[in-house]
Amino acid sequence: MFLLVGLLLAAVGYIQPITVDENGYIMYCPCMGRFGNQADHFLGSFGFAKALNRTLVLPPWVEYRKGEVRSIQVPFDTYFQVGPLQQFHRVITMENFMEKLAPALWPPAERISFCYTERMGLDGSTGHGCNAKSGNPFGSFWDTFEVDFAGSELFGPKLNYDVHYGDAMAQKWNERYPGDKWPVLAFTGAPAVFPVRQENLELHQYLKWSVRYENDAKQFIRESLPRGAFIGIHLRNGIDWVRACEHVRESKQLFSSPQCLGYRNEHGQLTGEMCMPTRDTIVRQLKRRIKLQRETAPDNPIRAVFVASDSNHMISELSEALKRMEVTVVRHPDTNPHLDLAILGRANHFIGNCISSYSAFVKRERDSKGFPSSFWAFPPEKPITKSKGGTATHEEL
Repeated sequence: MFLLVGLLLAAVGYIQPITVDENGYIMYCPCMGRFGNQADHFLGSFGFAKALNRTLVLPPWVEYRKGEVRSIQVPFDTYFQVGPLQQFHRVITMENFMEKLAPALWPPAERISFCYTERMGLDGSTGHGCNAKSGNPFGSFWDTFEVDFAGSELFGPKLNYDVHYGDAMAQKWNERYPGDKWPVLAFTGAPAVFPVRQENLELHQYLKWSVRYENDAKQFIRESLPRGAFIGIHLRNGIDWVRACEHVRESKQLFSSPQCLGYRNEHGQLTGEMCMPTRDTIVRQLKRRIKLQRETAPDNPIRAVFVASDSNHMISELSEALKRMEVTVVRHPDTNPHLDLAILGRANHFIGNCISSYSAFVKRERDSKGFPSSFWAFPPEKPITKSKGGTATHEEL
């Protein structure tokens, strides 16, 4: 199955054998959305590579930074370990593939981009196949590895990424594109759907934070949070999110909402409050969770709330609301969403946004560890009623 190839490393002066997968490789540009979306697509691509029995080339994470016209490509192993992924299926980082295998296995004249159907160029031009490098981040992604494509391959409509029901579709891929003739299937976008399919959720267990991020998260918790339990929360409230939430009323599902509503809405219906919870909802759920922890685990009460947000962390509002409960509200001083994710994954309880793929990442990680999580405004609350004492109260359905 594997062919041993001797690779001359001139810098150290000896032959180091490496293995080449005769079944071929899956390569793609994670060109849709930011980290949360890319993580969903990674899990789908990981499952797709397994079904086709091809090695997955781990792409760098595509990031967009202020002041930068083009996207930045961050190596996959900056954030996650490669080793644990091998427990499920064969992988290689794109940096290693391009340096050690591509020159012989995937020479420039044989670099073909794959897409379902023709992709229009930014100027509206057609007739150029996949237009794999048209636009940002497409162009900057492939330019990072000095990849130009000699042609395009349109695989639709006979082939698709649905390889979860029997072996028929995977077999069709392998029959049409055998590894000996097509060693690399380089996709214009991820060979996966968004949000991640239910069948691929469990693959998140193989995503383990790099040693650096694991240690940084532990250090922050140890040095910046009071001793005791803490709740991690995600507040998605930037202006782009406000606009996205305007589509709730016309949608049955939105972004990552299947994580709480179910893939067939079997657990409920989408509401505006799930997408953009009010201050009252946030405070009420936090107080309820803090009280519940004190009742069920009096020896380990909640001492802090850690907040991750794309915009407003609500530190002052939440600190004032929780002052009498003697709970500290904190955020990380640096703008590092990946470190925030690593910290949220270690909380005693997590409350996230049902619609957000960023929250979905945390939920999947915690599910893989058996850690508890919940969502803002889900399950929905019953309408306000009057208690016997005349005080307005909310009840969860």
